[in-house]
Amino acid sequence: MILQNNAEIRIRRVQQGTPLAAQAAAFAANWSWEETREHVSAMLRDWSFTDWEAAFAALDGEKIIGLCTALKTDYYPLPGIFPWVSCLFVAEAYRGRRISGLLIDAANAYLREQGFTRSYIPTEYTGLYEHYGYRYLREIVNYGGGTDHLFVREF
Repeated sequence: MILQNNAEIRIRRVQQGTPLAAQAAAFAANWSWEETREHVSAMLRDWSFTDWEAAFAALDGEKIIGLCTALKTDYYPLPGIFPWVSCLFVAEAYRGRRISGLLIDAANAYLREQGFTRSYIPTEYTGLYEHYGYRYLREIVNYGGGTDHLFVREF
């Protein structure tokens, strides 16, 4: 199922037990975001998604060039805050082409279909997610004790 197009870039929802799921796990296991490699690849390989949780892949032809997830929980002790658009990564060679925005839009369209009216993105950065309709909410502390920024987007 193609969710969105941007020239030759397609966004697809990853389904459990498919070749795309295996390809997504391999992509995450080899990406440059070292702190998340094992966690995200294991989540995709073992398919630890429950209920409405989902993963989305950006493809250039048949090659995965980016991923993101829609999750109930993230790396933060904030049980009342969800859904999270998380694990967002675009391969370095494809950055600057707004592929992050395509992935975020696909995740948010899916979350709207699930009945949600907002989504949250945690990040250590500022100046990116504001371009995709998110606004800064507050600082948050992750399970490792680090401080990040919490952004929210209302649908």
